[in-house]
Amino acid sequence: MQNQHEQYENARKRTKQKKRLYFHFFLFIIGSVFLAIANKFFGFGDQFIADWYIIAILIWSFLFIMHVVNVYITNRFFNKEWERIQTDKILAKHDKKIVKLEKKVLKEERFKESTASRQKKNQVITIIAAAAKNNEIGKDNKLIWHLSNDLKRFKQLTSGHAIIMGRKTFESFPKALPNRTNVVITRDLNYTAENAVVVHSLQEALEITKEDNQPFIIGGGEIYKQALSVAHKIELTRVDHDFEADTFFPELNSSWKEIMREDCFKDDKHDYNYSFITYERA
Repeated sequence: MQNQHEQYENARKRTKQKKRLYFHFFLFIIGSVFLAIANKFFGFGDQFIADWYIIAILIWSFLFIMHVVNVYITNRFFNKEWERIQTDKILAKHDKKIVKLEKKVLKEERFKESTASRQKKNQVITIIAAAAKNNEIGKDNKLIWHLSNDLKRFKQLTSGHAIIMGRKTFESFPKALPNRTNVVITRDLNYTAENAVVVHSLQEALEITKEDNQPFIIGGGEIYKQALSVAHKIELTRVDHDFEADTFFPELNSSWKEIMREDCFKDDKHDYNYSFITYERA
């Protein structure tokens, strides 16, 4: 009954539209003839512009054509049914976005649960990095300074543990670093690395290193950004100098508290002052 009522109302509306169109058509014919007679036989309007009635008829013709288009095209095809279809399409796109967002939230929640589980096992996810005064960490996929004590400290802290890094960081080494489990993150599903484990997300990297009580995240810049939300500790070497760089360490917010610092000064083997700083999440 509802459908029949809608069909009846639509038919009645279309009939009224066509009735108005037919009336407009007869009015247009009669009006055009009247304008032509008024001009040709009575000279009406000649004092303004010659053949002005032709211009008037052309303008009226345009309005009449617009009326025809409105009745037979616009109101016929862009009716309530068209509106319903378009609304359904928009709602379908909206639903897809909601589903995608829900999957993302679920993935993040699982990531947090996994991180919390590791924390219960006393696992300490640690970021280790060396950054200059303005957070510079590298250029052209290379280090931009050489501090032998920093390299010794890096080796001492990470030996025997898993080291997690991006593809570019791994490729900056001559080979996989010894005495450590090298884990490489890349979006390239076909990527292979000798003496290293290849994964495709930070979450996957942390999952396969969950038995390590202190996996280290060693770069580069994008991996550091992702790791800040899950890391428990940061071992940072701060180099007291400005450098030209294209890769940077992310800014630390107030959730990170400095718990230890060792200031070191330049000497024959070190061209810059530097500090070893340890941060923990507050």
